[in-house]
Amino acid sequence: MQIGIYASGTTDSAAKTIKKILDNEDIESFIVTSKSKAKPADCVLVLGGDKGVRNYFHRHFDSIFPVLGISEGESSGFLAQIDLREFSSYVRILKKQNYTVEEVPRLGVKIDGKNVYPVLNDVAVFSSKSAMLMEHTLRVNDEEVWHDNSDGIIISTPIGSSAYSMSAGGPMLFHDSDVFEIISVNSLDITRRPIIVSNKSSIQISDISARLHCEVVLDGLDRYKVNNTVECTQYLPPAKIIRLKKDSTAISALAKKVHLAEELLSMPPSSKLLLKTLEYEGALTQKDLANKTLLPSRTVRLALSHLLKKGYVKKKVSIRDARQKIYEISKIE
Repeated sequence: MQIGIYASGTTDSAAKTIKKILDNEDIESFIVTSKSKAKPADCVLVLGGDKGVRNYFHRHFDSIFPVLGISEGESSGFLAQIDLREFSSYVRILKKQNYTVEEVPRLGVKIDGKNVYPVLNDVAVFSSKSAMLMEHTLRVNDEEVWHDNSDGIIISTPIGSSAYSMSAGGPMLFHDSDVFEIISVNSLDITRRPIIVSNKSSIQISDISARLHCEVVLDGLDRYKVNNTVECTQYLPPAKIIRLKKDSTAISALAKKVHLAEELLSMPPSSKLLLKTLEYEGALTQKDLANKTLLPSRTVRLALSHLLKKGYVKKKVSIRDARQKIYEISKIE
């Protein structure tokens, strides 16, 4: 058995821990880097939680190997199912290949006619400055659906329906649904509602304009300037995600999303914003959070206090500067 280990952006000690556990079970393994060519593997272990899994597929988007996402601090997410601390108890199941593989649909993206990497969660188009309206036309399969003025627009996969799109009022979708969803964010037309389309549809956002330039945000990570048009279609092959736990069905995933939605509704808006920022950006200092969210320092302190008390965020000392504290997600359940 051959297993790849992808640990970009994570600690060397975590990758060494995984390799040692595999060695003890006589499982051959090798390190996968962002630039390395694909080597034959039965599966790839990806460290860094949900963000790490997205990062892997952004850089190895034609990978055909099943991926097991492993978290290092947060509890299991929707892409990364197990924690590093419990990996040793699952390694024999992994060795016997006694697991299921879920095929996760992805969105292929073109910006002004140029291909960029496919996404697992969502494609968002917004003005480069917050609180500024963006004008756009939405077409599905070359037919115009609406011409809109709004804060922006989000196109989401089923697994991404629990992320940005849910915060914007989008529906929660079963992971195995053969659909994509489209959400206009804070449209001036109060009758505008999210729409669901077949994942075989061609989705085009064109005539994009605002007072300043507009940007496309891919999976909440990278930003690209857009002049006029964004095109989204289903990307093949789908990402393959290993499910080791028996409760990781579409039903349990939906129940988890419902619970998360209830928790989000009870949170102050500033806490929601910080939680989503940490989810997408990873560990940040208080100053970094203030810069990323544009919230006042006092508001960031209060929001962090709320998240720490609820157990959603944990605080630790920065390795680079012992005087600084960094904050990261500890659980999203």
